[in-house]
Amino acid sequence: MLKGFTTILVKELKELMRDPKILVGMIVLPLIMFPVLGLVMGYAVQSAQEQAQKATLLVVDNDNGNWSTLFVRYVNNSMNAIILNQTTPQTAVAEGLLQHYNSTTLVEIPAGFSANLSRHSAGELNITGTINVYSVFSGAGSIFSGFGGAVVSSIATGFNRAVAPDVVSVYQSSIIKGQIQEGVDASVLSSLMLSQSIALPITIMIMLTYAMQIAATSVAMEKEEKTLETLLTVPVDRFAILMGKVSSTIIVAGVASITVLIGYNYMLGSITGGIAGNIGSSIDMVALGLVPSVWGYTLLGISLFFTLLSALALAVVMSAFSENVRGAQAMVGYIYPLIFLPAMALIYLDVTSMPLAVQAIFFAIPYSHPIIASKAVVTGDYLTVILGIVYVAAFTIVIMYAASRLFATEKILTAKFRFGKRGKAKEPSD
Repeated sequence: MLKGFTTILVKELKELMRDPKILVGMIVLPLIMFPVLGLVMGYAVQSAQEQAQKATLLVVDNDNGNWSTLFVRYVNNSMNAIILNQTTPQTAVAEGLLQHYNSTTLVEIPAGFSANLSRHSAGELNITGTINVYSVFSGAGSIFSGFGGAVVSSIATGFNRAVAPDVVSVYQSSIIKGQIQEGVDASVLSSLMLSQSIALPITIMIMLTYAMQIAATSVAMEKEEKTLETLLTVPVDRFAILMGKVSSTIIVAGVASITVLIGYNYMLGSITGGIAGNIGSSIDMVALGLVPSVWGYTLLGISLFFTLLSALALAVVMSAFSENVRGAQAMVGYIYPLIFLPAMALIYLDVTSMPLAVQAIFFAIPYSHPIIASKAVVTGDYLTVILGIVYVAAFTIVIMYAASRLFATEKILTAKFRFGKRGKAKEPSD
């Protein structure tokens, strides 16, 4: 039944493996992409560890008793602590003491802390001492957000085990945009932001790759079936042909941007509603600025639209240098690392926490900007979003100009991108 199967199989494998575009796109690029991603993630973990070692903890000791002194001494053995006396967390935040000492976490030991622990030691086991922890929540959606509060909780657990078993409890609050939100755990909000930052990048990756394949196939199919030659001979301006092809993708990009935003908004509503129910019905996530405003959604939609448009225009240009549909899809595959790497990295990392050189690389990649924008609109950093839109729009104009120049000549029919026998790329031929 399968007579000749082996011969056909070997033949097809040879054809596929001899095609450098497929070899590079499916084998070489993954071997480069994932190690690079691993280096970025490894650097992020290392940076977080270094920051944790250098972290400064502000301690407001409003008790000044024996137990509070013992607790402060225990904290100092774990990390660097700066003691503030005769103040309140509200005053410390208002005076900007956290920024002054380059700290993200403030611990208050309230008055009566030592008295409660002494009563517990005397046999009143229902009496415990509570420390109040205030963590700065940046809203950046980094996997390391809310790290300070978790560290203090770990220190309190160690203190309970070593000195006073099950005596000290931790009450977590968050400092959001300079305002103290009592009872709101920064680690819970960080989990919320992380869940938000996962969905949108994955959606963007799928949408960009799918749209680029469609745009590339549209041009390559016309070249493969020789219908592009006929189309270029009709009495229609060639730029009009290009704009007709691109305009159809613009409409698709616009519809896709709107549907993504609708789905994204629904997802945020579902998640934030569940979180609000867990941490207290009095917590209004919208009022806290943890959900994008109408202006934020508008900017995010514009960023998505221009990013899609630039990707589609680039796919049209690259597909012009292929001989057939398979070649066009392979050519477009070269762009995928520029989509996947930023998306995967920015799911877990905050771009502002990276070194300037790494930040410059991410900002230079057009496909990073919708993901950066999705985090920036939450924190109200609209300037970053607007600058990203301007950059991506300029990039799109350059690509569109290149495409128009290509369609204005006969190179659109004859341009090819070949690899030499030794794998060196030759110039496009006309």
